[in-house]
Amino acid sequence: QVQLVESGGGLVQPGGSLRLSCAASGIMFSSYTMDWYRQAPGKQRELVATISSRSTTNYADSVKGRFTISRDNARNTVYLQMNSLKPEDSAVYYCRAQWVRDYWGQGTQVTVSS
Repeated sequence: QVQLVESGGGLVQPGGSLRLSCAASGIMFSSYTMDWYRQAPGKQRELVATISSRSTTNYADSVKGRFTISRDNARNTVYLQMNSLKPEDSAVYYCRAQWVRDYWGQGTQVTVSS
């Protein structure tokens, strides 16, 4: 049974930081490209960051220089370090594993507000 479990979301003030984690089980994690998406109320789900099986990374323009995606294949976990957070970063954040098939986590809420 495949599971992707996100954690680390919460309420943070503008300018603050959070680190999201996504722990995977039931897949050959090191072979998968891992993505972080987010979806704000009334908006489409958008791709935030991607890390390939070879650890090549890509970011949405809106988060470049502020967010960092990384992976630990020994722990079957992908991370999203989010710095200099803005209110517009508020959303539910989802991780996705893609290779032969796609798998999604259940999401974790991030709220940036004073």
